[in-house]
Amino acid sequence: MEPVAVAEPTVGIAFWILAAIILMSAFMVVSLRNIFHCALFLILCLFAVAGIFVLLNAEFLAAVQVLIYVGAVSILIIFAVMLTSDLASKKILQTNENALVAFFVCLVFAMGALVLVVNTSIWPYATQMLPEDNVAAIGKLMMTDFMLPFEVVSILMLAALIGAIMLAREERA
Repeated sequence: MEPVAVAEPTVGIAFWILAAIILMSAFMVVSLRNIFHCALFLILCLFAVAGIFVLLNAEFLAAVQVLIYVGAVSILIIFAVMLTSDLASKKILQTNENALVAFFVCLVFAMGALVLVVNTSIWPYATQMLPEDNVAAIGKLMMTDFMLPFEVVSILMLAALIGAIMLAREERA
């Protein structure tokens, strides 16, 4: 599949629009008081990250981003919020007394990141073209060179699933 030939200014404009959406929705995720609305803004943020992957011609990563993070994790969060009645009660106050301190800590980290980005004069570019079939290349790497980490992650996820089932059963009893 040939990459889509797009004029360079169009890619730049699309990138900045997606970056603004990511920053705005990420800010809303951490600042809203309604956890359901936070989950919806998280979905928007993850969709915008998938858009960045598409701009980088990494269609497989964009599809995985949408299927796993948006499709599975976000929907799981929404179901957990909807099924937990205690989160919607007025008894739980979501206040943070350290908001001012957190703002300044975030400001320091943002300024540090900005200084690093501005002072870095040489950004490495890819010296090779992407393979024609990204999915086949990624699949081959996952089943050869990265087989052990792939299996370790699957066992870790299975253990987390079993632990979640055990915690849910203990709460019912």
